Amino acid sequence: MANQKPDWRVHAWMGSEQRRPTRIAPGPLTRCPQCGAPLPESAGWRDLRVCPSCQRHFRLPAAERIELLVDHGSFRELDRTMRSRDPLHFSDDRPYEDRLAHGREQHGRNDAILTGEAAISGQPCVLAVLDFEFMGGSMGVVVGERIARAADRARKKRLPLIVISASGGARMQEGMFALQQMAKTVTAIKKLRLAGLPYISVLTDPTTGGVFASFASLGDIVIAEPKAQIGFAGPRVAERLLGAPLPPDSHHAENLLAHGHLDAIVPRQRLRTFFGRVLRLYRDSATAPQGRSADTSWRAETVPGRLPDAWREVELARAPDRPTALDYISAIVTDFIELHGDHIAADDPAVVAGLGWIGEHPVAIASFERGHGEMSAARRNGQPMPAGFRKAHRVMTLAARWSLPVVTLVDTPGAYPGVEAEEQGLAAAITQSLSLMSDLPTPIIAAIIGEGGSGGALALALADRVLMQEHAIYSVIAPEGAAAILFRDTERAPELAGRLRITASELHELGFVDEVVREPALSAAASPEEAAALLRAALVSQLQELRGLDPRLLARQRQERYLNVGNQHIRTGLRDRLPSLPSIPFFGKRSAAPEEPAPLAIPATLDGHSDAK
Repeated sequence: MANQKPDWRVHAWMGSEQRRPTRIAPGPLTRCPQCGAPLPESAGWRDLRVCPSCQRHFRLPAAERIELLVDHGSFRELDRTMRSRDPLHFSDDRPYEDRLAHGREQHGRNDAILTGEAAISGQPCVLAVLDFEFMGGSMGVVVGERIARAADRARKKRLPLIVISASGGARMQEGMFALQQMAKTVTAIKKLRLAGLPYISVLTDPTTGGVFASFASLGDIVIAEPKAQIGFAGPRVAERLLGAPLPPDSHHAENLLAHGHLDAIVPRQRLRTFFGRVLRLYRDSATAPQGRSADTSWRAETVPGRLPDAWREVELARAPDRPTALDYISAIVTDFIELHGDHIAADDPAVVAGLGWIGEHPVAIASFERGHGEMSAARRNGQPMPAGFRKAHRVMTLAARWSLPVVTLVDTPGAYPGVEAEEQGLAAAITQSLSLMSDLPTPIIAAIIGEGGSGGALALALADRVLMQEHAIYSVIAPEGAAAILFRDTERAPELAGRLRITASELHELGFVDEVVREPALSAAASPEEAAALLRAALVSQLQELRGLDPRLLARQRQERYLNVGNQHIRTGLRDRLPSLPSIPFFGKRSAAPEEPAPLAIPATLDGHSDAK
């Protein structure tokens, strides 16, 4: 990196040399063009280019972005001498070669990208940064090839890849050669994902066209800067083609976040810290402690044959003041990084998912969140839409690629039953979740922390270890629903609650729950802090034990357990005609796998919704 910073006011030049910049006027910028507030003359403003009044993020040249992000002196540029040969010999009002020569002279680099190896907060990575100041950050053969080489270098050196995009799309002066770079970069990123390496994509102002529709959208984690203009068709092009104005902020990052296409919006001031947290989590996934834990104080005493008051347990599980998943995440998970959206259509608030640490264990978390008070209605009391299941599915797939255990917190009356959920593919979303979890090559621990209702709950509870809090419930159907079907009288729900065998102690006796987690006297609502401490101890104990197992063996044993469920209750005769299955317990102690498993397959689908094979 050059010792002298380039002039931050230099503009993208794509026409004549006399073309004036549209971003800002020439000369010192003293007031913010968005809010009119005076801009300080401080070093912080010069480095960040963020208005302190309205937080507008001005565009930054690639070299300055890198200086802000990486550890001092750690950046080593790669493929610096690569330049385009003008494959079409293109010319409009002047030859394309002249445009490239002007860009090289003006910016001191051969094209609209910088790539290299660096360290961020002590964590090594491969970094690629597009520069909008060089021909609008457009992607031609050089940009595409350098992205592909950066992904390949990250894969071969087992390093995370970070790409920061600022681009108008494919470079028209290189025609189909530029368009095909979309396919090239996607292929390179998919190979990186198959290898289980993290890829973080950052969308800045602007990110549009073929860049947005290729490598920029493929991140394991996709984030954006505030108010960044993002979209496949830029707003001006879209308005011209549609013949009508677009809604305000239609192409802003905030709109994409609300519709499930981004994991988060991260201000420039916090971007380096965000990278450091994610890279440290990935690094620590290989060094978490293993082995059995001596702490068993969290276990609840269960006595076979002792039947609790089932309806009383239903009331305790549904109590409005009972801790929710977010309450437990706040108390148990350190440095939680919430990830939003299904990256298809929506961000469902009834499902909370993300990354963090439980004790010394980096984990991926997917949970149902029913909310308290007014938030309960906003989260539909924890009843997920299809997008919620797809969000969880995406985070669990990421966990398998990064070798992170999955922890799910289950507290839902069931999936949202509205017609819009059916129209959006509710059954398919539940099925895909079950299918993924059946052979996901990483440990899965599910904890029933309140109400586990029907198939919606099971969609996040197919696991290697199923824990259940002492006063939680787990049922094929709500007692009221069963009473309405069987007796056409919901008043008989308390009567049916006992017959459905839905309490923690009964389900433990039946073999559907591995461990019952003790609650404070009366219930978790009486002392949320103590309840969280007990649940944390239980999760740490299970994580420590499962971390020592080969994920391929673990996935195979998980399949065999669920293949065997209920077989002991099939009458002689019918059972004799069923395929012979290994005789292993449904839950409880592990048994040795009958044969060596197939090689580990890491889910790396482009849409995040196909099954792990």
